[in-house]
Amino acid sequence: MKVLVTGTSEGIGKSIAQKFLNEGHEVIGIDINQATIEHKSYTHIQKSICDKNLPNIKNIEILVNNAGVQDSGNDIDINLKGTIAITEKYGIQAHIKSIVFIASSSATTGAEFPEYVASKGGVVSYMKNVALRIAQYGATSNSISAGGVITKLNQHIIDDPNLWQQVLNETLLNKWASSEEIADFTYFISIINKSMTGQDIFIDNGEALKSNFIW
Repeated sequence: MKVLVTGTSEGIGKSIAQKFLNEGHEVIGIDINQATIEHKSYTHIQKSICDKNLPNIKNIEILVNNAGVQDSGNDIDINLKGTIAITEKYGIQAHIKSIVFIASSSATTGAEFPEYVASKGGVVSYMKNVALRIAQYGATSNSISAGGVITKLNQHIIDDPNLWQQVLNETLLNKWASSEEIADFTYFISIINKSMTGQDIFIDNGEALKSNFIW
């Protein structure tokens, strides 16, 4: 299939792109940074998802909206408005089979930077709007709300033993997910899944459920 992934230079987006490439799909990546993937079936477009001059790419079948920033001062413009722009340009068309949005567990829990939370909450709501609109094509729209993920973005937490133990203690399973695990979930809900749509999938190692019964 023809797959478009945003934010492919590192972290979750890179793992998602590599997963689809490993499974034999054609992948186009859009990222503000230079390409870090070398593969015969990979094409890199070095642009921001907010760029007004994005190229015309026809017949995208799978769209994965992953690109985003955190506590940047531009979270709503990039995470929400940029994602909407990408989806409207490449996803709302007759060849689409599935659209996946990488949101955040903070969209539900609220436990993050204010504009980041608002931007990801908007992404989850917009995902449902997209599900309604692409159903006519037999296509699905879902989001993944990840909790902590082991990526370069979170390296400052991982490298601090005290801070790392504190965040692990906030999860039921005492761990974070890997970017490869998020990629596997993304592949499943976009390729294998045919019936689930309009759903936000929590992958947070039980962080949102964590509670202590004291009596």
